[in-house]
Amino acid sequence: MGISNTSMLVNINMSVWTGRKLDKQVSAEVDVAKSTKTRAGNYHKNLFAGVDELAAVGRISGKIRNWFHEQTLPWSDGGDRLLTMQNFKDFKAQLTVYETEFNDAVQVFCNKYSTLIAAQAFTMGALFDRSEYPDVDDIANKFALRYTFSPVPEVGDWRVDANAEDKKELEAHYQKAYNDRLGSATKDLWDRLHGVLTHMADRLADTPEGERKIFRDSLLETPVKLCELLTKLNVTNDPKLEAARKSLESAICNIDIKDLRESQGARLEVKVQVDEILKRFDF
Repeated sequence: MGISNTSMLVNINMSVWTGRKLDKQVSAEVDVAKSTKTRAGNYHKNLFAGVDELAAVGRISGKIRNWFHEQTLPWSDGGDRLLTMQNFKDFKAQLTVYETEFNDAVQVFCNKYSTLIAAQAFTMGALFDRSEYPDVDDIANKFALRYTFSPVPEVGDWRVDANAEDKKELEAHYQKAYNDRLGSATKDLWDRLHGVLTHMADRLADTPEGERKIFRDSLLETPVKLCELLTKLNVTNDPKLEAARKSLESAICNIDIKDLRESQGARLEVKVQVDEILKRFDF
């Protein structure tokens, strides 16, 4: 069964107005003040400096982008990423939550937009220029969250009107691109696993003085989350990746963060298992 039966492509596109504006006059004034012979830099104003309502939209959009890349695999330069059917239900449910959160944050900003502009007249001082702010009727159009789901094209699904030789060449070209993309998707999973393991190995090693290194709860939370994700994202059913996943899961299943902080023996036990995984598998 090919991945076209077990996966799909998904693309999330977000537009977020940043409120940044190039101030040519101030840029020129700086050049004059510093006696530059040519334009040496640009001064960009933050039209809503200190305004949390706009910053909130930026925060949720960044959270969505990070989550999108975490839950999917790389596929094409155009932004399409591979989403497995195993992960589709959870992905779509969370996407709906994020879509509501994004739209709500945008609505809060738009509702306060006119009032916020008036406040910026005092905050920005001589830098304030009302003409640089979009009309209130247009501001909502500066924000958007769109997504599309589409099938993964079959390798041999060429329906163009071409002679047999050209069609064969096109099929071979796509087959190579298909294999390269599939390889990149699998490598992405191995890279994620390697990153988690090397970070754990580093933080679980005591200092030369025998003292515990500082680490956060995420030292365990991240590998637990990754082990769960790998059960959904192993698109090629790579048996070695699954074996590595199970090994990591086994290493952390009976330990908690308190044990790691308080017991040198517990840290050593987990580190030995993590080091063994790093040695056993070809990262």
